[in-house]
Amino acid sequence: MSAPVQVPRVLSIAGTDPTGGAGIQADLKSIAANGGYGMAVVTALVAQNTQGVRSVHVPPVAFLAEQLEAVSDDVAIDAVKIGMLAGSAVIETVAAWLDRVRPPVVVLDPVMIATSGDRLLDAEAEQALRDLVPKVDLITPNVPELAVLAGRPPAHTWEAALGQARDVAESTGVLVLAKGGHLDGESVPDALVPPDRDAPVAEFHGTRIHTTNTHGTGCSLSSAVATRRARLGSWELATAQSKDWLAESIAGGADLHVGRGAGPVSHFAGLWDRAGT
Repeated sequence: MSAPVQVPRVLSIAGTDPTGGAGIQADLKSIAANGGYGMAVVTALVAQNTQGVRSVHVPPVAFLAEQLEAVSDDVAIDAVKIGMLAGSAVIETVAAWLDRVRPPVVVLDPVMIATSGDRLLDAEAEQALRDLVPKVDLITPNVPELAVLAGRPPAHTWEAALGQARDVAESTGVLVLAKGGHLDGESVPDALVPPDRDAPVAEFHGTRIHTTNTHGTGCSLSSAVATRRARLGSWELATAQSKDWLAESIAGGADLHVGRGAGPVSHFAGLWDRAGT
């Protein structure tokens, strides 16, 4: 159990979003909004906007390794958030770095399926990602990604999603944050599911916010949880506070008027409101 840190130094390892709503740009905003100092190592350069992904460029993995080493050779890292990994060579490079550095808090957002439903990783990369999971502390899959990790069709009820999260947590030995945002209904629950099947599940209730400003919510939540876990020393407190912050940020997204597709959340909406901006 890592000790709380007043201003945690949080590293995001992820792909880019030039419109700023998702990926590493959203991670850095989330880390700052939740009280951390953000750092970034780029795994992929993504040409995307609020309407979709156009193309992906993956730099040589040797350069990825150099980025990772440049940060960890100089800065004490209190938490890591991992997002888009793009391929098996990238995943294996990050896994080797984790083995060497062993950061105290590691959160993996297993980016596997696009909003369109298209698979983003080939079979070899999906297996490499499964092999990576036991090296982290928490994974934050959405409903389709959870189904891939569980080897089942996507859940259509919260009870089914919790069952899949239980199976994944138990088989990997890793804490799972099950998320209900892809399910139908006005209730949007989340839950921390521990690897011990006999241990209690911590559920967090929420109400659906009717908006199109949902671009980057998964990136933002996982970064927030990593940051607050390093600050607070508790997964449950970190998740509860991050969920409240994200709801506030989603509600404020409409004020940004960014893009013609699924717009971003407003990461600093609460700060701006309290500052009278």
